Amino acid sequence: MQKPAITQQPIHELIANRWSGRAYDASKPVTKDQVVSLLEAARWAPSCFGDQPWRYVVCHKSENPQAWQAAYDCLVPGNQSWAVNAPVLLLICADTLFSHNDKSNKWAAYDTGAATENVCLQATALGLMAHQMGGFDADKARATFKVPERYQILAMVAVGYQAAVESLTGETKEREIAARSRKPLNELFFNGQWDQSIV
Repeated sequence: MQKPAITQQPIHELIANRWSGRAYDASKPVTKDQVVSLLEAARWAPSCFGDQPWRYVVCHKSENPQAWQAAYDCLVPGNQSWAVNAPVLLLICADTLFSHNDKSNKWAAYDTGAATENVCLQATALGLMAHQMGGFDADKARATFKVPERYQILAMVAVGYQAAVESLTGETKEREIAARSRKPLNELFFNGQWDQSIV
């Protein structure tokens, strides 16, 4: 199923075609090279001072099924219902301190979000689908994966090949087939001062 963004202005097809689907094909594994390609895309994201605060714990079902199961066990039941078929789960963390001076990095989460969007776009370019999730137990993930306290746990991401929407049921299927929508440009982007629309 294709769900390209319906935009007010043309945008690159890679961005338009990126979306957070839930129907994953458990029979199609993601290769190690594909995973490394996703990570390489993240590595080249911009960051304050070039500090690269992002840290990912990669849980690849075919490479390390125990780690994948541990990550899956951290998800809330609603996400478990569909992520069970995703061959890769990523735990996304951000270093809250700059590496060059150990001072607080207020932009760590922002920069890590940029890196993770690169992952999502690279996944789209590779014919894969990536779905970012906030529905997981961060404390459990920290304990399970021994993440040091200085790292903020931000999200988990499911990665894999898209399956037919018929593989989903109930509310999850309804959400999958629902039309994509965004607020209009004039509500989000301002010209020179707050609430003065750029368009």
